[in-house]
Amino acid sequence: MCRIFKEVHFDASHRLLHYKGKCACLHGHRWKVEVWMEGHVDEKTGILVDYQTIKTTIERFDHQILLNRDDPMVAAIQTFHPVITTPGEPTSELLASLIAGSLNDECSLLGLRAKVTRIRVHESPSCYAEIVYEGQ
Repeated sequence: MCRIFKEVHFDASHRLLHYKGKCACLHGHRWKVEVWMEGHVDEKTGILVDYQTIKTTIERFDHQILLNRDDPMVAAIQTFHPVITTPGEPTSELLASLIAGSLNDECSLLGLRAKVTRIRVHESPSCYAEIVYEGQ
């Protein structure tokens, strides 16, 4: 068993459709994602997961607009810019779950025996959401 860590940054905007407060307005963040992955190192390459694979998977959010798929702004903004829609509010909590799922799916597609064991998505320098996957 081996564990690796990777940190990736991206810039993206979002808004929270069902939130009462500042975050109901479209605004941007410099997001930071920290990922821990664990599994069995590939015997041929000696690598658990290529760090570039992690970076590329996360950077699909870079310079994008993230909106709840039910947000009425989606149709208007898509006229001018692509929108990544989420199955709920695009919070740091939801992004952590979506990114972990994408990384696990990518590893499966590549035939790698690796899984996300912990992920943190920082919305700002002073706050983050963390998911720890126990007993994998």
